[in-house]
Amino acid sequence: MAVMLGTTIPLGPPGVTGSVHSWDVSTGVDGPGTRFVVFLAGCPLDCLYCHNPDTRRMSNGTRTSADAVIAEAAKLTPFIRAAGGGATVTGGEPLLQPAFAGELFHRFKHELGLHTALDTSGFLGRRVDDGLLADVDLVLLDIKSWDRDLYLRLTGQQLEPTLDFARRLADLGKEVWVRFVLVPGLTDDPANIEGVAAFAASLGNVSRVDVLPFHTLGSAKYSAQGRRFPLEGTPAPTPEQLDAARAIFVAHGLRTV
Repeated sequence: MAVMLGTTIPLGPPGVTGSVHSWDVSTGVDGPGTRFVVFLAGCPLDCLYCHNPDTRRMSNGTRTSADAVIAEAAKLTPFIRAAGGGATVTGGEPLLQPAFAGELFHRFKHELGLHTALDTSGFLGRRVDDGLLADVDLVLLDIKSWDRDLYLRLTGQQLEPTLDFARRLADLGKEVWVRFVLVPGLTDDPANIEGVAAFAASLGNVSRVDVLPFHTLGSAKYSAQGRRFPLEGTPAPTPEQLDAARAIFVAHGLRTV
């Protein structure tokens, strides 16, 4: 459930800046507890089922200072702490702007005392230094497919950089929630799910797997851009299909939601 509290953050004082699309407060889907969630603009992937196509390009955001973002989060910090939450940086792809994302994580953690989460595909993990990751408490890692050809078809990019980043996070002992979107007719092959599950289980730092149902809630955004939703006509998975996918992850000793 997400409660929209604002749109684009207004331009703040001089300092470290980045392209920010929007912000909101969410519960349950962007990390533990109630979260202040910042959406950065720009992403190197072009996912067929992207539900935020309006964050794809850096130009979709507003040049915004870290000071302005922190000021907005500070207004809600007492409420967020009481709700056992924190701050999440998502997108788009946050790692397209590593300096800005790193500044936000550092200040969320050390200035506001908030639990921090990075929501990423991992494709740009090589751009991230260990200093940034030291300020991240949790990584929400989106592994879209185990089948390499399907991953390329889904995203326009290769899978290996994501797997390399996942292994690096494991070496660092960084907590990870894996996210897997179940798309009927695309990602729902049991062998594909088995591959993601076996890999996630091998890492030793995956505390949860979110099996997310494909949906078409972002299709109106494509229409607003004069584009056709790439997976128009694809059905949402049934409860039985979701349960079957979750059962594969559970069989590998992983906790699912």
